[in-house]
Amino acid sequence: MNILVLNCGSSSIKYKLYNMEDESVLAQGGAERIGLDEAFVKVTLSDGSKKKIMHDMPDHKEGVKFVFELLLDKEIGAIKSLDEIDAVGHRVVQGGDLFEKSCLVTKDVEDGIERLIDLAPVHNLGHLRGIRAVDALMPNTPQVTVFDNAFHSTMPQYAYMYAVPYEFYEKYHVRRYGFHGTSHRYVSQRVCDMLGVDIKDQKIITCHIGNGASVAAIKGGKVIDTSMGLTPLEGLMMGSRSGDIDASVVTYLMDKTGKKPQEMADFLNKESGVLGITGISSDMREIESAYEKGDERATLALQMYNYRIKKYIGAYAAAMGGVDIIVWTAGVGENQTSTRMEACSGLEFLGVKMDAERNNVRGKETIISAEEGNPNSVSDAGVGILAARAAVLGAGLNVKINASGLKDRETADKLVAEANELIQKANDAEAEIMKIVEAKI
Repeated sequence: MNILVLNCGSSSIKYKLYNMEDESVLAQGGAERIGLDEAFVKVTLSDGSKKKIMHDMPDHKEGVKFVFELLLDKEIGAIKSLDEIDAVGHRVVQGGDLFEKSCLVTKDVEDGIERLIDLAPVHNLGHLRGIRAVDALMPNTPQVTVFDNAFHSTMPQYAYMYAVPYEFYEKYHVRRYGFHGTSHRYVSQRVCDMLGVDIKDQKIITCHIGNGASVAAIKGGKVIDTSMGLTPLEGLMMGSRSGDIDASVVTYLMDKTGKKPQEMADFLNKESGVLGITGISSDMREIESAYEKGDERATLALQMYNYRIKKYIGAYAAAMGGVDIIVWTAGVGENQTSTRMEACSGLEFLGVKMDAERNNVRGKETIISAEEGNPNSVSDAGVGILAARAAVLGAGLNVKINASGLKDRETADKLVAEANELIQKANDAEAEIMKIVEAKI
């Protein structure tokens, strides 16, 4: 079985084609600048090198079409016919409170994603365009959506509600949703497999620390809180996002600068965080380099960055009544040894004891805490698009349906029901499938 996974942004399409029999990547690449001048696709070749191909892509349909052409290309392609693609999986950032699990794509699902565009205008619109492009080009191939916030749907109401008039929740669905759910789901299960423990008995804090960053408190395999909120802006200090901020600061700055709401949102999302403090970059590698050269603002940014993570770890340990395992993942979490060490420093009262030698590792699954330490602190390099693959695996078990094209409504409904049963089985089995995923979101 071959599964194509797409991650469609506002002007980009990232793709990977998997052979599920041996978990190998048959093809991968990314289209950039869709709808803009000088659009291109960068393809990763079999030898690991990359080839940049310029191609005009006025919209996502043309982008997906060109990706298909590249998959079929005699020299750099991986398949001879699109029929060799058994299913397509899509990562969708915002599922709101409409979607709590992976879904087989139907018109109702597409309509639901469209209704949630206001909550994630850049992301959800791009995802929807990608889904509809595949609809048009491969109408008989099953598609599955995996929602970034679905794993966080187990949060209790007292954790996800904001202290604003309740009517805003009822009318506008204003609440905490959380993101990076596929990552938090994967690493929480993966670390339990590594340590030989049952996730149902564990209190785990997962730290997805990349350019975008979030922390989740997972008790007994279920999320009880997470740092991102209605949007990915809340929580930790990030590459270019401010993270937690007094709401009055926002209105104060709007008054002082004359920025309109969307301009202020862009400012907090794209010009703040590490970039805003240092004036150098949102890339932590550049900030570390500046810090080593004695740059004062780079030093301040790192102090702020690490402190925020430590504060969330402490808060979530309190919320769960302790912590058994701390997991680090994503670009910074897997590779920036100083952030892991600094964020865990001072947490000895929780039983956290880091080992400097063990911590001196990048991009590898390993225990980085001292042997006598408890909880375990683990660096994980295996975060993947696993929820997409797990769900699509369920959908792709030879249940290829296009209910809208069937004249017999009863037969169509039956096929949809059968496919949904397989999706449910895939959701139940995701923990097992997660172990074998190596690709990154």
